[in-house]
Amino acid sequence: MPMEFWTARLDRPLTETEREAMCSLLPPERRERLLRMRDAERQREPLCAYFLLCMALWKREGWRKLPEIALSSSGKPYFPEYPGIHFNLSHTKGAVLAGVADEPLGVDIERIRPVGRRMMQRLVQAETEEAFFQSWVRWEARSKRSGKGIGSMKEEPLQEGEFYYPLDTFPGYAAGVSTRSPETPGALHRYSLDDMQNAL
Repeated sequence: MPMEFWTARLDRPLTETEREAMCSLLPPERRERLLRMRDAERQREPLCAYFLLCMALWKREGWRKLPEIALSSSGKPYFPEYPGIHFNLSHTKGAVLAGVADEPLGVDIERIRPVGRRMMQRLVQAETEEAFFQSWVRWEARSKRSGKGIGSMKEEPLQEGEFYYPLDTFPGYAAGVSTRSPETPGALHRYSLDDMQNAL
């Protein structure tokens, strides 16, 4: 199956009913981890990212809930019972992104926001905030796909057999996917928080 992507713009707080319904679809260890965040506002993005993954796997695989999620030795999440189904999640203030594929992938989304010129020049030699965050998401998506974690911001050139594709999500956001597949990304499904609420 081709890589597919689901993204949502979060333009309001979650209601308590939405929060509880989304939590009920998570495996216990993910639910407990999220509920340890005392501030309900901080739960919104990660909770919506997992719910978006649940929606994706419902459409692709017919799953009604997420199965157990474990972490590899490098901290990359995976489904122990379904090793052939790969996923990756990202969230930033006001938006979330989920990718699903038959092989490892890494996704990232970032809200484009003010960054000091000195930092842009020092980290990626970017001239604009948009260029800075396009570079940032490429670097982070590659780190997440490889499972090596976030190291130095210094980005190496793409290696043989490594591919990166920008994703057109929402105005004011930069997003992309890192993969070893030469196939261009499949469908990108865009949602609002109200669309997600209707799927509950």
